[in-house]
Amino acid sequence: MGDALLSSESLSQGVAALRSGGVIAYPTEAVWGLGCDPDDDRALTALLRLKSRDPAKGMILIAGDITQFGPWLEGLDSALHAPLVASWPGPNTWLVPDNGRAHPLVRGGHRSVALRVSDHPLVAELCAAFGGPIVSTSANPAGQPPALSADQVRGYFGDDLAALVEGPLGGRDQPSTIRDLISGRVLRG
Repeated sequence: MGDALLSSESLSQGVAALRSGGVIAYPTEAVWGLGCDPDDDRALTALLRLKSRDPAKGMILIAGDITQFGPWLEGLDSALHAPLVASWPGPNTWLVPDNGRAHPLVRGGHRSVALRVSDHPLVAELCAAFGGPIVSTSANPAGQPPALSADQVRGYFGDDLAALVEGPLGGRDQPSTIRDLISGRVLRG
C-alpha cells in the first residue's frame, strides 16, 4: 500500500508542479530527468538555468503515446511516420523537422525538434496525467554525470525543484539513441 500511495501522491504533485510552471525531476529509462511544460517560457528558462545548459542545444520532448505528439507531427509526410511508429514506444529519440509548433527554447538552435515516446510506465502515466508531452533532459548540472537516484537529484538541485516524482529507473544502461528522421543518421548511439 505504501509504495502505491507514495507513487500516486508523488505523481499528482509532479503534475500539479508542471501545470503551475515548475521544474520537476522524474525517473526515465536510464537516468533521472528534469522536465517542465514545453510551452511555458518561465519553466523552460528555469530549467535551463538550473542545469546551466546552453539554450542553443535544445531539449527533448517525451510522451507516453505517439498521439500526444500530434501537433508536432502535423504536416509531416506520411512516409516519415513509419520509422516513428515502428520504434515507439522505446529508447529512440527522433529529430523531426519543426513545423512551427516547437517552442524556440525546446528547439534550440536547430530546425528540428527531438521527440521520444517512452516505454517507461511512470513516464507514460505522468504524460497522460499532464495531458501531453513534457521536456526531458538529464537531471544534472552541465558537466556533471546524470543522476541515477533521487538522492543524487536532491544533491544536485536541493529545493530548487517544484517536485520530485518518485519511482525506479527503467533498467536501461544507456540514454536513448538519437536519429535524424530525414537522413536516418545516428547522432547518439
